[in-house]
Amino acid sequence: MKKMLNGYSFAFAEFEERCKETEQARCIYKFALDHISKGRAEDLYTRFVAFEKQYGDKEGIEDAIVGKRRFQYEDEVRKSPLNYDAWFDYIRLKESVGSKERIREVYERAIANVPPAEEKRYWQRYIYLWINYAFYGELDAGDWSGRGMYIDFRQFLVFYNFSRKCLKLILHEKFSFAKIWLLAVQFEIRQLNLEGARQIFGNAIEKAPKDKIFKKYIEIELQFGTIDRCRKLYDKFLEWAPESCYAWIKYAELERSLSETERARDIFELAITQPALDMPELLWKSYIDFEIPKGEYEQTRVLYERLLDRTKHFKVWISYAKFEVSAMDEDDDSDLPQNGVRQYNHGGNKGCIQRARRVFERAVNYYTMSAPELKEERAMLMEEWLNMEIRFGELGNISLVKCMLPKKLEKRKQITSEDGGIARYEESISYQFPEEHQATNLKILEAAYQWKKQKI
Repeated sequence: MKKMLNGYSFAFAEFEERCKETEQARCIYKFALDHISKGRAEDLYTRFVAFEKQYGDKEGIEDAIVGKRRFQYEDEVRKSPLNYDAWFDYIRLKESVGSKERIREVYERAIANVPPAEEKRYWQRYIYLWINYAFYGELDAGDWSGRGMYIDFRQFLVFYNFSRKCLKLILHEKFSFAKIWLLAVQFEIRQLNLEGARQIFGNAIEKAPKDKIFKKYIEIELQFGTIDRCRKLYDKFLEWAPESCYAWIKYAELERSLSETERARDIFELAITQPALDMPELLWKSYIDFEIPKGEYEQTRVLYERLLDRTKHFKVWISYAKFEVSAMDEDDDSDLPQNGVRQYNHGGNKGCIQRARRVFERAVNYYTMSAPELKEERAMLMEEWLNMEIRFGELGNISLVKCMLPKKLEKRKQITSEDGGIARYEESISYQFPEEHQATNLKILEAAYQWKKQKI
């Protein structure tokens, strides 16, 4: 019967079209599309779209095109129900032209296709179906025409149920999505339900703690001014992730903003004693920057010495020397001359200069004796020292640094190809320091002496 309907519908619609009965032809096309099987509808949709383009108005053409796209999406999600991108496209089409019941029906069909694999990468697109569904339900259920910022109870239930269904569905013991937790919290806050938001945060920290959850929870509590809660949350954050330098630094900054200097210092001290840190250089910098504005120069020097016991990175040496110079800048608040070089004439500044020089001298001695292979780092250190002496103006001693500057050597190495030909040339830069140059000259003289001795 369906085959006969499919065959007769073409002929019948074409007959009515030849008779100029366009409305009758349109009705025949629509009746056939509603009753024939999906597999046989593609040709009929193509003919119907061509018919509307020829005889229909703008609205009719759009309806025909939408119908054809709807058929294509239905076929696609039927063949591959886990293709969430196809579901997203289908939902967008429904939202543009469909009724609310049809839209909800498609959403329900989409979220029913739960990913079979227990891996997060398979769930990422699926979770956004829930997020879009929740937002659609919240925005669609409320009557915004004359209600202002208020929403009705039905809207509350829509989002409330969506968020909890989704959170129950996720396998939190294997993976979780901070975005879902945060959206549920934000919804509770929009309802002015702070205790409900705190309860969701507590469940999130218990089941699936994440950086984003801790950060947002602390941010919200800080906005409400509940400092004790913020401290407890930082304690839980650090208990969960003691290697997080971000948490240590923010905790100390909180105490500093409350003028709790000793508490902030104790937090920094506890942080630098951790056996493992994700960004230790950032933590040490924050601790040092915490002490400098308070004028605790001796305490800052002690920190730099403790840091140098752990690492001899050239940036630490440079930062140490710049700190000594900054102590001199604090004593001299005069304006900078037009030539850009400050003239330091205070007697106390000479002591600061000497301390900065001693830092550079220690650094050069370390690279010379303990790490001679780190030539590039040593060269950058010497360049920074030279620039510092130039900035000192009359108190600077440029000749002290120039005699230790390295000679820059450019080397060109030939790279051969597999067949033995020249593929390319590789250029590299090396540095030769004065003591190395002298050692080279001594080797040449010794070789000449041995050659002369053999001749005799």
